[in-house]
Amino acid sequence: MKFLIDNQLPTELCRWLTRKGHDSSHVLDLGIEQALDREIWLLAEQQDAVLVSKDEDFFHLAGLPDARGRLLWVRLGNCRTPALLAAFENLWPAVEARLEAGERVVELR
Repeated sequence: MKFLIDNQLPTELCRWLTRKGHDSSHVLDLGIEQALDREIWLLAEQQDAVLVSKDEDFFHLAGLPDARGRLLWVRLGNCRTPALLAAFENLWPAVEARLEAGERVVELR
């Protein structure tokens, strides 16, 4: 699977996903950290990437009638990177299974 990581999440998440065997990019690495949410959403759709974000705006974009993109909506509270990555590690098997099953929006909480 391919992932695009949004601004609110650390670049370390890209490395973590790569270690799990996935292709991932961060908006900072792509130089689009100032882009509008809609532009980021459309890029993820064009690249067939799952957008990973804490931003509720993407949940609303995913619900639009013409939406084709996929969203991993991170619903964890504010936490440091090690705690975030530990949560991903713990919850990843279920999240990955749901994404592989074709679910368009998956919440990680």
